[in-house]
Amino acid sequence: MEEGLRDIKPLLEIPDYSYVMFVVLSLFLLIVLLGLLYFFGKKIWQNRKINMQRVYFERLKSVDWNNTKKSAYEVTFFGRALATEPRIEEIYKQLLPMLEPYKYRKEVPMIDDETMKQYNLLVHIIDESI
Repeated sequence: MEEGLRDIKPLLEIPDYSYVMFVVLSLFLLIVLLGLLYFFGKKIWQNRKINMQRVYFERLKSVDWNNTKKSAYEVTFFGRALATEPRIEEIYKQLLPMLEPYKYRKEVPMIDDETMKQYNLLVHIIDESI
């Protein structure tokens, strides 16, 4: 009887790549998800950082001119830290010689109007740039 059934062929093996496609698609989605997580996590982390330029600018704005000697040193320090653009640096360099008489003496006079105008100009220009 086996000789009479020669027209029935054995089962063919059909290649099945669905498992491989599932793994590749899963890895691709995992990489995309990790990339998005990294991108948004980095943005959130950067927003949490303290912007030192803003901190220095707030301290520069709130200098107390009652103690002229200390104020001259503070303006020199914070101005140097904030002088990142050519325009700000130029105004800062013009202000430095005006602050010299208030720094290296035991007793210093109150600040004059010309120095105060230059200081206010520096604060205004820095405020525009930040």
